[in-house]
Amino acid sequence: MTNLLSVENLKVHFPVKGGFCGCKDVVHAVDGVNLTLGRGETLGIVGESGCGKTTTGLAAMKLIEKTDGKLLFNGTDLDSLTPPEMRRTRQKMQMIFQDPFSSLNPRMTVNRAIGEPMKVHGMGSESERSDRTAWLLKKVGLSPEQGNRYPHEFSGGQRQRIGIARALALNPMMIIGDEPVSALDVSIQAQIINLLIDIQEEFNLSYIIISHDLAVVEHICDRIAVMYLGKVVEEGTCEEVYANPKHPYTKALLSAIPHPDPDRPRDRIILSGDVPSPIHPPKGCSFHPRCPNRQEGCDLVEPELETKEAGRKAACHYC
Repeated sequence: MTNLLSVENLKVHFPVKGGFCGCKDVVHAVDGVNLTLGRGETLGIVGESGCGKTTTGLAAMKLIEKTDGKLLFNGTDLDSLTPPEMRRTRQKMQMIFQDPFSSLNPRMTVNRAIGEPMKVHGMGSESERSDRTAWLLKKVGLSPEQGNRYPHEFSGGQRQRIGIARALALNPMMIIGDEPVSALDVSIQAQIINLLIDIQEEFNLSYIIISHDLAVVEHICDRIAVMYLGKVVEEGTCEEVYANPKHPYTKALLSAIPHPDPDRPRDRIILSGDVPSPIHPPKGCSFHPRCPNRQEGCDLVEPELETKEAGRKAACHYC
């Protein structure tokens, strides 16, 4: 499988001013992430809130500036592109945002919201754009007649369908979904997930799904990358990671998944302490202050994300 997107040693640091002396601290939001996304593949990025998964997605889209690292999309280094070239490349990489209400302009009708990207990129005539907008609305389960309404006239699930239609407007190769179903009811979540799967098969899309809902990721993703404090601590296929997690943080996350049978015994892992500050991350392994399996040396030497077995990577000295 050839890679559509390669993220190499990605770092995103945000300067923070404060204190009586005016000293500058740095938030290590993303601190050396390496990821690949194959053509037609779905990669899930999971972790606690604040672990850097959304920042990774935004940096991969070049919606925020990275501090260091390399981004290769379809074999092209994005940093080497001129602004007009980057503008054309953006047609092939789109995003579905977490909140379907705030991501849609309340002053635009649905037809205009979906047609605006095509207009900005000079795609087709006005009548062609109108026809494609109606076709996209049908594809996501809405009627063309609803295109004359405004976002506030739709439910949350319908608004997310509009966001998906807008992401499809420019014939992308890759879509990054930032918590695409977290703001929806559980029954609606299933509908949107099935819609994303159907669209992927029809248009041969590559997905990056950013989520804290491990059940959603298991259903839709081929591979999973687990992030903690700005770093990837485990990576592998969904089936293998869920069946046999290597990193203790992954084990704790999986133990927190709710089960529909309340009488089923659960081996719940409760992590002690709070997530360390990304301004002053701990030395050595970033997870060692909360790790139930920490041993001598964990607080001194930072583990590399290494291959532990075929297709499995983990950043742990004693996994």
